[in-house]
Amino acid sequence: MSKTIQQLHIGLLGGGQLGRMLIQQAVNLNLNISVLDPDKNAPCRHLVKKFTQGSLTDYDTVYDFGKDKDLITIEIENVNIEALKALEKEGKQVFPQPHIIELIQDKGSQKMFYQRNGIPSSDFFLIEKKSQIAKYAGFFPFFQKLRKGGYDGRGVSKLVNPHQLDKAFDAPSVLERLVDFDKELSVVVARNQSGEVKCFPVVECEFNPQANLVEYLFSPASIKKSVEKEAIQIASTVAEKLGIVGLLAVELFLTKDGKILVNEIAPRPHNSGHQSIEGNATSQFEQHLRAILNLPLGDTAILKPSVMVNLLGEFGHEGTAVYEGLEDVLKFKGVYVHLYGKALTKAFRKMGHVTIVDEDLMKAKQKARMVKNTLKVVA
Repeated sequence: MSKTIQQLHIGLLGGGQLGRMLIQQAVNLNLNISVLDPDKNAPCRHLVKKFTQGSLTDYDTVYDFGKDKDLITIEIENVNIEALKALEKEGKQVFPQPHIIELIQDKGSQKMFYQRNGIPSSDFFLIEKKSQIAKYAGFFPFFQKLRKGGYDGRGVSKLVNPHQLDKAFDAPSVLERLVDFDKELSVVVARNQSGEVKCFPVVECEFNPQANLVEYLFSPASIKKSVEKEAIQIASTVAEKLGIVGLLAVELFLTKDGKILVNEIAPRPHNSGHQSIEGNATSQFEQHLRAILNLPLGDTAILKPSVMVNLLGEFGHEGTAVYEGLEDVLKFKGVYVHLYGKALTKAFRKMGHVTIVDEDLMKAKQKARMVKNTLKVVA
């Protein structure tokens, strides 16, 4: 007889804030989750019965962690693929599938995947070393993205002209033509083992220019219905062409001439879906669990317009985290604070987020600006 979902032993690679929120949802379904993370003080540490400290990129560590699990999932892409492939061959369920994580780990492979499958994306060139950039002098400006290892704005450099390459990486990279965009959008899409696909409504992202991280998220996005329909269609196509089981965040550009281009994808819960905890009928974390457990996917409808504010460590502060203004923002109606349990702060480190829900999106945006100016993470 097959096991019930409560009898499954689920292994989670990564114990950061995404894992923390995933486990908070897993508690509601009485799921048995164990965590592997290199940080002995990871945010997930005290939320599970079994926490293992160890490298996510070491073959033996990942394999040994997974060999007594029924199902393995991730909250970060930087994991040992060969160990996951070995576990999959031995009959373990691994979602998202190892070959998909492997493709997404490499930004060059991502771009070639879009090209092969007719998925709209910006023009690009692949290089192996810095000296090859000069070959493309006629195509500047570029964003240079390391093929592997980039995360949260790291591993990305803006190259304005071929004579100013002091910031260029001397490593295998993607040279991506600069996109003249009007908005940055995101669609979180889920697909379960039965092939059921559901998208969350399109959200709009506003970035912190210094840290290159999302600062605000607006749900729903202020876009035309035709744009929303096309964005959701593109996100669904990406998920179906990959054949992914789990959650996929599809980051998009809306260009000034009205085109939609895929920027990057992430095969896991994502910063651009955090507002769904309070703002949507089903959160992205519950949806990920439904997808990997082959349960019916949940309703993604917006309950109320919402704004998500990322809480980033203040510039110039490094040390034990102190949350200034917390009591003040908790006085606001419709404000939900999520702190990630990180003991130490530093400049631009993601320390938490706040979701503001309101019947009126403009009022939610105004309240979000007040929250941003009031709640500070300092040392």
